[in-house]
Amino acid sequence: MLKKWPVKWRKTMKTSIYDPAEYIETREDVLAFLEGALEENDPEFLLETIGYIARSKGMAQIAKELNIDRSGLYKSFSPDGNPYFLTVAKVLDNLGFILTIRQKQASSHAV
Repeated sequence: MLKKWPVKWRKTMKTSIYDPAEYIETREDVLAFLEGALEENDPEFLLETIGYIARSKGMAQIAKELNIDRSGLYKSFSPDGNPYFLTVAKVLDNLGFILTIRQKQASSHAV
């Protein structure tokens, strides 16, 4: 497809991979990313988001503070990862957050 574009565009066009971790700087950013991920109701997306947040804060430092292997922590929150619930809770706690549960609005599921 690039062959059809004018030569001047092919020479000047540069792209980079989007990395959400580069845009997470404040506690408010972290909260916004977590809330957005939770709204999607997709556990894999939530884990991926927690991984971005952890990388933005320093995965090596978090791993050291939690006494967890750094490479294992990276792998846990990779797209192919499957972290233990305890790991997720510990990382969120380290970031200054906790998991909570609330009932869906107008839920037809009764206990």
